[in-house]
Amino acid sequence: MPGKVKLVAGVDVAYVKEMSIGAVVVLDYDSLKLVESKTACCKTRLPYIPTLLSFRELPPALMSIQRLTMQPDVFLVDGQGLAHPYRCGFASHLGLVIGKPTVGVAKSRLVGEAREFTEDNVAFLEHKGEVVGAIVTTKCGCKPIYVSVGHMVSLETAIKIVNHCLRHDRVPEPIRKAHEIATLAKRKIK
Repeated sequence: MPGKVKLVAGVDVAYVKEMSIGAVVVLDYDSLKLVESKTACCKTRLPYIPTLLSFRELPPALMSIQRLTMQPDVFLVDGQGLAHPYRCGFASHLGLVIGKPTVGVAKSRLVGEAREFTEDNVAFLEHKGEVVGAIVTTKCGCKPIYVSVGHMVSLETAIKIVNHCLRHDRVPEPIRKAHEIATLAKRKIK
């Protein structure tokens, strides 16, 4: 990943009726203060198909990202990256399309077996002999999150960025705020 991270984005997609709502937030990396947020709404084009979620979530996410005036250095995406049966989850797909560094942060595991946890509460996920991600324990008593490379970032850097963005929740602050904004937009449509 090129250079120092100054702005970090969070991406999430919500659904209501037949509509998809893409939400993106941009935070100052050091303070994790909100700098910008955008949403976009469009008709849901595809049904839910396990392992092909990126094709459903990409259109509203892209629409919201295209509305940004700021240029984030990295995007944290609510979804898988390399830790995916096809090695190309939503975070990877989005990164390829926008040409920016992305990190997949998921609440469930699609593939892989955990190696032993390190002192840093991280266990690498291995699938078919390849390290595809990491299990990161964010808080005592909480379920872990699954971090994987999306695009243009190493797994080591992805874990560092995610750990830096953790505050008082299980998920990193950029994704938490994107989820909040998507939920607010969803309520307006109902």
